[in-house]
Amino acid sequence: MKGFKEFVMRGNLVELAVAVVMATAFAAVVSALVKIILDIVGAIGGIPDFSGTSIGGISVGPFLSALITFVIIAAVVYFLIVLPYNKLRERFKKEEPEVAEKTEDLLVEIRDILRERNNS
Repeated sequence: MKGFKEFVMRGNLVELAVAVVMATAFAAVVSALVKIILDIVGAIGGIPDFSGTSIGGISVGPFLSALITFVIIAAVVYFLIVLPYNKLRERFKKEEPEVAEKTEDLLVEIRDILRERNNS
């Protein structure tokens, strides 16, 4: 029982659970937005739904609907999540401390300085 409690209380498991809940909620928002955009595309193109579209007897409507839905979802995720997240990350990015030189490099520098002093 103790091992199970430790497993459940791990930080990354809780973070994962929160991410799943947030993703589920966001999926509903994206789906609603995609429906609105598909309605607009349908109104502009005069075809409210692509599901009945066929070319040469081959039903391509479901594929067209899925393709348009995918492109819209990708655009929504990029412009509403990825782009703002990257801008915020750049804005609050901490300055990296200067990396110390390697010990060997410092020893070579000290040796060269001592050599110069002894030769002058």
